[in-house]
This record gives sequence, structure tokens and C-alpha cells, in this order.
Amino acid sequence: MPKSSLAPLDPDLFEPAQTAKAWPFIEAKKLVKRLERTKAKQAIFQTGYGPSGLPHIGTFGEVARTNMVRNAFRLLTRDEIETRLICFSDDMDGMRKVSPHLPNQAMLNEHMGQPLSRVPDPYDGKFKSFADRNNHRLMEFLNMFGFEYQFISSTDYYTSGHLDAALLRMLEVYDKVMDIILPTIGEERRKTYSPFLPICPRTGIVLQVPMVSRDEKNGTITYIDPDNGQEVETSVTGGAVKCQWKADWALRWFALDVDYEMAGKDLIESVRLSSKIVSALGGRPPEGFNFELFLDQDGQKISKTKGNGLPVEEWLKYASKESIALFMYQKPMSAKKLYFDVIPKTVDEYYSHASAYEKQSAKERLSNPAFHVNGGTPIAHDVPLSFSLLLNLVSVANAQDEDVLWGFIQRYQPGATPASHPELGQLVTYAMRYFEDFVKPGKNFRSASDKERKALMELFDLLGEIEGSTDSSQIQNIVFQVGKSNEFDPLRDWFKALYQILLGQDQGPRFGSFVALYGVKETRSLIEKALANELISQVE
Repeated sequence: MPKSSLAPLDPDLFEPAQTAKAWPFIEAKKLVKRLERTKAKQAIFQTGYGPSGLPHIGTFGEVARTNMVRNAFRLLTRDEIETRLICFSDDMDGMRKVSPHLPNQAMLNEHMGQPLSRVPDPYDGKFKSFADRNNHRLMEFLNMFGFEYQFISSTDYYTSGHLDAALLRMLEVYDKVMDIILPTIGEERRKTYSPFLPICPRTGIVLQVPMVSRDEKNGTITYIDPDNGQEVETSVTGGAVKCQWKADWALRWFALDVDYEMAGKDLIESVRLSSKIVSALGGRPPEGFNFELFLDQDGQKISKTKGNGLPVEEWLKYASKESIALFMYQKPMSAKKLYFDVIPKTVDEYYSHASAYEKQSAKERLSNPAFHVNGGTPIAHDVPLSFSLLLNLVSVANAQDEDVLWGFIQRYQPGATPASHPELGQLVTYAMRYFEDFVKPGKNFRSASDKERKALMELFDLLGEIEGSTDSSQIQNIVFQVGKSNEFDPLRDWFKALYQILLGQDQGPRFGSFVALYGVKETRSLIEKALANELISQVE
């Protein structure tokens, strides 16, 4: 499990950090320069969350990546500058649409337009509001990963007066804000646009109405009630209004003195406008970068409202916490598909990085993803088998319980038990779940062509000469030899044929390692079944 974000840092890494090239260090260096100019004694990081739907892995990713920059900053500053991570929930935002996957649709539609913190919990009523439920879910999985953070509710901060001074300042620079926003919106929206969205005292709805007048001295605005046409004067403080979201974002940066916040690539224009607004307020836009978006299995942007994201709980059913964090670390500026088929590769990559860490120099460690995944203190795991290899073992062994798998594992790794190798034990459990839910339904064995049949018979005979061997390199050499002697060009066509005919899939692990684990005798039996087309009949 990743360590707490404020785990002690290794002093031996302070000096190498100054020249580290990993992206969290590049980001953190921008923040170091910022604080050198401002002479601030604290660095404030912020992440934002809209509780219109359940948090998904994309939500977690923003916090995880920000935390990686935070740890890099701590190393660069030798942990002498205090850091604070704020998770801000915009739960005062009005509910603009109801996701079709939510229960109690009729009830939710009755509260359309009201702040999410005033919309009742549509599930079982155990929480104060829809936002309260989603906020709790957010905090639950952030706590699960050991993040050290401060959760802030937009509703709490608006109604408690924390944002009053900033709201009054927004009123003072109202014309400047309008000059920034109006050129960027359509003619119809310009007629109603205001950085202030009054909360209707009659209906509780967040209104998007034009301002009739403003009173900077008394801190009030006047607007026309859209239902009855009457003028209504209301204060801009104390929770009587909230800001339109681009102005709201700038308001937060200004009021909380935020130094760093990253955002999705789809928000580049919003970042630009909010930055102009915070400058108009007299503040300074935070440092940050725009990360690429996560896509679902169909290549569509993940959305909380659509519910097409991958929940954290689902990923953790099949893989470790570290694997999610690694996925977030990798290429944050490249669009990536975030779906179940990325899990096996990510799991194996994490263990590869973690196992290399102990042998690396201090400089190399700072470029190792495991360093950033684990908050600076990677743990060495004794995992002699890859996740992909275990998946294929589960597949061909038709294992219904873990004891069967451990029988194969112990032949390959004598003395290995769930007690002696707990991480491997967890991986076995993950592999069985993943195979049952995602691999098994897609199995598609095929018959061998005449050329492939001849090669398989040759492989069968050669494996018979080394029966009992667990030397994966020796076995791999034999497989290569057979492929070349039967003129497979490119040679990968031979391995693809092995996977399709023997495993019922297009790709798989290093075949020599698979045979060493599954057993030479068992593999020969598998070849016999394949040549008799018995594997095809098993799935029909």
C-alpha cells in the first residue's frame, strides 16, 4: 500500500533531487521558483471535485498526481517548507442534470437546479445529501491510499464566511470580470451572465440571472426573480450566492492562496480565464499543468454523470493499490484508455519497478516510478511470477480453487506458500477473479493449420526429451527452434499461433516461462488436446 504522503524522506535523496528529470520534479521546480519570488512559508496544493456523481479513478488520479508533485517539492526544498493539500468539493454547484444510472429519478428531478448539498440522498437516505454521500466516498478512498489532505466543502466555506472577503473583492472588480468572460460566451448567455449566481430564497435554486444593480459599499446585488418579475436584493456573502464556476475557481485560488493545481486538458480555456480573473482580484494564478483525459473502452471521455468510469473498488477487486497509482504516474500528458484490460500489464510493471529500486543509485531511484507511487519509500516484494503468467496458469489449469494453483507454483518455486509469499498469495486471488470475469468469457480457441500442426507435433516431441524440466530458458530456446525450423516469418506468428491454439487468446506471457510453471508433461497433454480439437469443444 502506498505510504502516507508525509512519510519521512531519505536525506540522501535531497541532493540528487536537484537534477531529477521525472515529471513530478519538473513540476515541483516551477513551484520552488514561485515560492522563491513570493517568500511564502507554505506551499498550498489544491485538487477540485464535482460531487455530481460518484468519484472514479480519474478523480483519484488528480489527487495522486498532485501528491507526487508535493513529495518531489518536499525533496527539492529538503522538507523545510510546510505543504498542504486541499481537496475542494464544489458541492454548492446546482444540479443541472440527473444521471440515468441513479435511483429515485423522480425525486432528483424535483430538486433540479438546487445545490448538490441540498439534494436528498437518492440511495437510502443515510447521508445528509447527495453531495454528502459522494463526498464521503471521495474521502474513503483517499484515506484508503494514506493521503494527508484537508477536505473543504464549498457549501461550508460559502455559508461560514470563509469566502466573504474574496466575494466582496469579486464585487469590487465586477466589471473587470465581465470584460474577461463576456467575449468568450455566446450572445444569449451574455444576456444573463454574472459571476454571482444567487440562491433563490423561495426555491433554493441556483439562479443564472442578470444583475440589475450592485452596491459595493453594502456588499449586495439586485436581480429580477425569473418567476415573478420582482426585484430581489441579496448579499454576496454568507452563502446567499455562489460564483459561476470559472469565477468560483479563481475565487478559491485567491481566497485560499493556492500555489499549485493541475487540470484536465479539456479545461485549458477555463484555466486561462480563471487565471485572468484571479489576477483581476489581485492574486496570482497557481502553477500547474494540463493532463490528458482518461477514456473508457469505447474511447469516450470518462464522466461521473454518465457513470462510464472505472470505480476504484472495481480496480481493487483485481489488483493492488500500487498498480492504480502507477497508472496515474505514467505519461500524464498522453490520453490513455482506463478500462479493465490495462490492469495485468500495469500490475506487472509495478513489480518490475519495485524490484529494481534496491539495486539503483540515488539518482536512478528518483526516476523509478515506484518511488513516486509509494511516496518515496518503495517496498521490495518477493513475487517470482508475473500476473499475466498466473492468468494463463489459471486458464489452462481450470483451477477452481487456489490450492490447485499453489500446487503448480510450488513445483516452480519450491517452498512457496501464501504465508511465505503473501504478495504472491494476493496476486493469485486477483488472477482468479480477473480470469473469471474478463478472460474466460473471451476465450476463443481455433484449430491448427497444416503448417502449425506439424510444428506443434515437433514441439511435442522435443518437450518429451526434457520432461520434468523447469528451466524456462531451455524451454524457450526449444520453442524458438521449432518456430524457425518450420519457417515462421515473422517468428511472432508462431507465438501468436501457440496462444490462439493452446490458450484461446491472441497474446500471452513468455511461453517458456509458462511451460516451466504449468509443467512440460502438462503442456504436452495440452498440445495433444489441441491437435484433437478438444480445447475448442470445451468452450462450445
